[in-house]
Amino acid sequence: MIRVCPVADLDDRKPVAVEVGDEHTPVLLVRDGDTVHALRDLCTHAEVSLSEGEVTRKGVECWLHGSCFDLRTGRPSSPPATEPVDVFAVELRGGDVYVDVTAPTN
Repeated sequence: MIRVCPVADLDDRKPVAVEVGDEHTPVLLVRDGDTVHALRDLCTHAEVSLSEGEVTRKGVECWLHGSCFDLRTGRPSSPPATEPVDVFAVELRGGDVYVDVTAPTN
């Protein structure tokens, strides 16, 4: 687990892009109340940053073609994407967000 940022830096349901670890893995963070979700910040359809999209009740919507990805599973719920995005484990410790990018959970 790598410390990414304070939880207080995340606004509710507003996507934030970060790079995690030595490999600078692009990660999208979304705070949803007391939960923080971490997904690979790359649409599986068009390979653009998902953090530039909007968070809806369905998940995060890609700004380019409108594919929507579930925040918990990474699965697309609308076309044109058919492949899920990687989802990473998150821990909240002492007010900070930690993410494990070594092994996607989906």
